[in-house]
Amino acid sequence: MIGLLQRVTGAEVRVDQQTVGAIETGLLVLVGVERGDTAATARRLLERLLGYRVFPDPEGRMNKSLRDIEGGLLLVPQFTLAADTQKGTRPGFSNAAEPSEAEAIFAGMLDQARSWHTQVAAGVFGADMQVSLCNDGPVTFWLQVPPGSR
Repeated sequence: MIGLLQRVTGAEVRVDQQTVGAIETGLLVLVGVERGDTAATARRLLERLLGYRVFPDPEGRMNKSLRDIEGGLLLVPQFTLAADTQKGTRPGFSNAAEPSEAEAIFAGMLDQARSWHTQVAAGVFGADMQVSLCNDGPVTFWLQVPPGSR
């Protein structure tokens, strides 16, 4: 499972010109579900996202997590993160989970996030979304929990 996290001062997701999710300071995370991912994989990625230290402490070092700052978490499903880009000029998607399976895993991750953290928003699985953000830093990290990991 892949999480492309971006530290933001604000972010929002719109579908059909309607805001479906928005946060202020926190993390915008684009989430890709790969073949073989499970609820346990999603739980491990979520643990990492909530505890990953990317926010500055008083000395300006990245020593604080999303939990520490009580920031917002905006999860956006994005199957293109699982693309195979090794050959040619067109991505392949054989590494991505089947849509129904990926949707169930993403929904479970979102439910878990809402039970573990107070400020959680999300995009809409399978929708044509417009994502706006103000990347703070910029700070962007690729986190990956291999399929089958716990």
